[in-house]
Amino acid sequence: MLTTVIFKFKALISIYIYVFLELFLQGFSAWWVPNLYIWTVLWAITMLIPKKLPLWAKSVIYPVVCALHGFGFGILYAPAQALLFGLDFNGMITWIIAGFPFDILHGISNFLVGLFILPLETLLDKVIKKIK
Repeated sequence: MLTTVIFKFKALISIYIYVFLELFLQGFSAWWVPNLYIWTVLWAITMLIPKKLPLWAKSVIYPVVCALHGFGFGILYAPAQALLFGLDFNGMITWIIAGFPFDILHGISNFLVGLFILPLETLLDKVIKKIK
């Protein structure tokens, strides 16, 4: 989310470098395939956030968007898993429910990490302005 807030469309480069580094470092497996689109969903939602929001709004929106992405991770992951493992709709729903405790933890963790986006955005904006 931070790279998208700062670099907008160019953030896709860092997203897919990350996704392919996962592939090369951890190996190809079924878990890797959904990463091709899951991070793009967060990028797209972040792109919809207006740049000229007041700081108080950013301090609320950034962590909330991060949390929602974490809470919805299993739901976003499920269609690829269903296709790869031949699950029907009921199997996919069962898979989502089974992973829901992890998604709760993921969403809470993402919220906490999302609290750092605004201060890091401010810092990176200053650094980029000094470089230019």
